[in-house]
Amino acid sequence: MLTNDAAKEWIARWDRQQEGYLPDREERFTALIDAVEAIGRPDPLVIDLGCGPGSLSARLVERLPKATVIPVDADPLLLGLGRAAYPHLDFVSLDLRTPGWSRELGLDRQVDAAVSTTALHWLSAPELAVMYGELASVLRPGGLLLNGDHLDSDDATPSIARLERAVHDMETERFFAGDRPEGWGQWWEAVAADPALSALNTARSTAGAAHSGSESNLLSTHVEALRGAGFAEIGTLWQRGNNRLLCAVAGV
Repeated sequence: MLTNDAAKEWIARWDRQQEGYLPDREERFTALIDAVEAIGRPDPLVIDLGCGPGSLSARLVERLPKATVIPVDADPLLLGLGRAAYPHLDFVSLDLRTPGWSRELGLDRQVDAAVSTTALHWLSAPELAVMYGELASVLRPGGLLLNGDHLDSDDATPSIARLERAVHDMETERFFAGDRPEGWGQWWEAVAADPALSALNTARSTAGAAHSGSESNLLSTHVEALRGAGFAEIGTLWQRGNNRLLCAVAGV
């Protein structure tokens, strides 16, 4: 049985390996939650898209205890960790690549913000366009999409894109001084070796939840999809190198 303490230990280890790829991860979390708070509503309704084990959702409700946060993901193992660690959050198992996902959330009002960190690049460009279109249909006018991710601009500004990656790489090297935490693959190998996670890992394999397929790493892919979905304003709210917080405002 997966205990609360064990789940929290695994999520802390998840957070460390994620920080190996973006040492300013907590700063990006803070900027994102600042933007949600700046909406000005004490009880915002927020969807966490591709929530993983709930690292962002947990931070959101800690800062904004009156908020209703709906964490959504398709990975049974990550959802299992989140449910064991954060029983006060109602995790929802849904695949954002499947149209109609928003109907399964049982929303009783329009959404104030949709948030995501290091997740939506796993959707292909066509999947992303459909998902953003559906998201626009549930956001209130003026509602926000806040997407923190590594998004490159090679197709539009290749020289700046190279500089952005260099800035990110130099910051990473300074932060870790050559002693980076375990990587993505090592974390999953450790999960597979833990008997307490065997059932969840089997469910993950059965569900086909492995991160694979065509990715959407270009900033322009997201901007074009958001424009096509009818978002009124799109821009970078926070950035360090190619690590950015993309913000889009829903139209009327």
